[in-house]
Amino acid sequence: MMFDFRRIWTRKTLIGLGLGQFLSLLITSTGFTSSELAKKGINAPTSQSFLNYVLLAVVYGTIVLYRRKALKAKWYYYIILGLVDVEANFLVVKAYQYTSLTSVMLLDCWSIPSVMLLTWFFLKTKYRFKKITGVGVCVAGLVLVVFSDVHAGDRAGGRNPRKGDLLVIAGATLYAISNVSEEFLVKNADRVELMAMLGLSGGIISAIQISILERNELKSIHWSAGAALPFVGFAVAMFLFYSFVPVLLKINGSTMLNLSLLTSDMWAVLIRIFAYHEKVDWMYFVAFGAVTVGLIIYSGGDKNEDQHPPNAAEDLRPAVKEDEEANSGNHSKGTAAGSSKTWVA
Repeated sequence: MMFDFRRIWTRKTLIGLGLGQFLSLLITSTGFTSSELAKKGINAPTSQSFLNYVLLAVVYGTIVLYRRKALKAKWYYYIILGLVDVEANFLVVKAYQYTSLTSVMLLDCWSIPSVMLLTWFFLKTKYRFKKITGVGVCVAGLVLVVFSDVHAGDRAGGRNPRKGDLLVIAGATLYAISNVSEEFLVKNADRVELMAMLGLSGGIISAIQISILERNELKSIHWSAGAALPFVGFAVAMFLFYSFVPVLLKINGSTMLNLSLLTSDMWAVLIRIFAYHEKVDWMYFVAFGAVTVGLIIYSGGDKNEDQHPPNAAEDLRPAVKEDEEANSGNHSKGTAAGSSKTWVA
């Protein structure tokens, strides 16, 4: 199949690719900070995410209060989203206690088929051959990373790899649910409202969970710069990640987001080379190229891709209050379904 690169190299594609890689670097940094905390024996996954939710609630909640407008989505949807998001973060961060950084980052790719299935079933997204080809090339790149780890023998295991791997898969599934829900809300409600309510609900749920599960763990931590800096670094990286994720979701959708995050594995390798002076297998670089090509194929040629059934948005519309001013000029019947051609960030 021939690809028209003039259609691929559009402003929207370049913004999506660039923003996706910025988010990928942020995820890489959260992985390394979580790994460092695990090495220090600090086991407080919910506490790591709590400060991020507080920052979201304070920053975006202030804007929502200043606007003095009614919520566009019902409040209990944000509670459910907050619960799913908190537990997704809890499971993935918890996995660092049992398995290696490489294993966590590799198994995170389970969120991709999960997102595609959810957007196809709930948002009526249709993935044509070009999109599926892009996904296939990206996943092939990740398979190369697995073979590289086996070949080089540098895949360090944790104290209970099977348990850790199961935690990652469960967390990745919840991440997929969270991503698809956010994609729908950001395209049909409001980005600032989403961040504010996610921060508020996530912060409350995290506080309750910390008081039950992590109270003694926090008391036992010997706080020092070495322990505090990874906590703060994790929170700042997550705050930036959460702030920019809705932008990418609005431009390119949740599948593009998860495909972009695949390169976090490759950025982790580069950090290992230049920061830790470790040797890695040559397959990593081939894999990086494969994932990059897959992203370009997937994100290009949106003009005639992902057409949706006329009633795709109406099936989900009751969950969100109508924004009449926005809908009067910009909304068509297919926008809720993962296509970004109707919305401009």
